[in-house]
Amino acid sequence: MTHDVVKDTMISRASCRLFHSTVTCLRKTPAEKRWVARQLRDPFVKAAQRENYRCRSAFKLLEINEKHKFLRPGVKVVDCGAAPGAWSQVAVHQVNATGANPEAPVGFVVGVDLLHISPLPGAAFLSRSDILEPDVQARIQRLLLGGEAHVIVSDMAPNASGIRELDQERLVELCRGVLCLAEKVLCAGGTLLCKFWDGAESNLLRNRLTEAFRDVKTVKPLASRKESSEIYLLAKHYYKH
Repeated sequence: MTHDVVKDTMISRASCRLFHSTVTCLRKTPAEKRWVARQLRDPFVKAAQRENYRCRSAFKLLEINEKHKFLRPGVKVVDCGAAPGAWSQVAVHQVNATGANPEAPVGFVVGVDLLHISPLPGAAFLSRSDILEPDVQARIQRLLLGGEAHVIVSDMAPNASGIRELDQERLVELCRGVLCLAEKVLCAGGTLLCKFWDGAESNLLRNRLTEAFRDVKTVKPLASRKESSEIYLLAKHYYKH
């Protein structure tokens, strides 16, 4: 075999390996194909891209706040489970955290997540931090002027295990952590919004909130997917002890 033939054969084989690797990478499982198709059809995904929100969940908070108006200029907000930062984007704008409106009071946003959160003007982020840890809660309190927040929002959810009861138990633990934080930093008359999955434990959590807040509502924004069991518990007028 001549040198040129050997060279051509090696190139051909390399090309085949590259083609095979590319095709393998492009293959998707049925579940992945359904996810991609759903994303392409989702109007909130398209709107998030158009309006430069980090993800579609921004529209959940926008809709809830449009109706209940707890985010206002001058308000201090703690965003639990903030990554990738879409809710913090909404909060920064609504509370005038960057001072974009010089005639309105300037608010402040603190975001916390186990994951990395890219910087956002008007917000202070505690990345790779566990909201359930007392030292993290103490850091949040130190970041807040006066040590108090007017609003705590949480879109946190545990990584799905596929076992509904276990996942709901983990979410209950996260919600309890948010309530623990509220006891430390939420001001009298403050508001708490947290995600929950509708189920047996939801009434227990609602009862706990009813003991601490004057007004507790269950809300499900249009941006929540119809097939999702997620709901949001909106608790207003905190009884500060």
